[in-house]
Amino acid sequence: MGHLKRQSIPKNWPIVRKGNTFVVKPLSKKGIPLLIVLRELLKIAQTREEVKTAIQKKFLMVNNKMVKNEKIGMTLFDTLSIIPSKTYYRLELSEKGKFELNKIKENECNNKIVKVINKKTIAGKKIQLNLGDGGNFLVEPKFNCTTNDSVIINFKDKKIEKCLPLKEKSNVIIFAGKHSGKTGQIEKIISKQVQDSKEGKMAIIDSKKEKISVLIKQIMIIE
Repeated sequence: MGHLKRQSIPKNWPIVRKGNTFVVKPLSKKGIPLLIVLRELLKIAQTREEVKTAIQKKFLMVNNKMVKNEKIGMTLFDTLSIIPSKTYYRLELSEKGKFELNKIKENECNNKIVKVINKKTIAGKKIQLNLGDGGNFLVEPKFNCTTNDSVIINFKDKKIEKCLPLKEKSNVIIFAGKHSGKTGQIEKIISKQVQDSKEGKMAIIDSKKEKISVLIKQIMIIE
């Protein structure tokens, strides 16, 4: 089925829950559909047909790749290029935990930060990093990066530029849970599984306004 019930859309989609019964869902399980980004966030298209026409004319790029389907899902920190107007955006989270688009410079479309959600060894002793946006990269065994770290991807060169390790004093964004959208610095990592959380390790985040206890799986390391 190509649609979601409006009442069941993810909380980080910044669209009203009243209106038409259904909204388009992304091709993958992750992200917000480009159609909704253009129609509801940027408000530069009114209909699905307008977006399809823009795609046919090769007016739109996500992460420096031409878009082929209006239902492609954009995930956190993805970039959007609108070629005719020479405008560029990055998908981010507001302090209220809702997706929003912020303008960036053209050269900033070459990079994106992504969370590493798994790391495994495959044939040929190569290491595969599975990323939070659904992608994966093969790296050399000596590449020092692991689960819950973040990586900076260079789309132009199709490679990982840098690893951002999970450690104390690292800058983070909380992308899930009731504190979604808040940023801060890791004050302490609780390595032992705490009694009131059966889901994994915790971190104490100093957001300058408050101290927040959050699951490691709900944060992403940023620069």
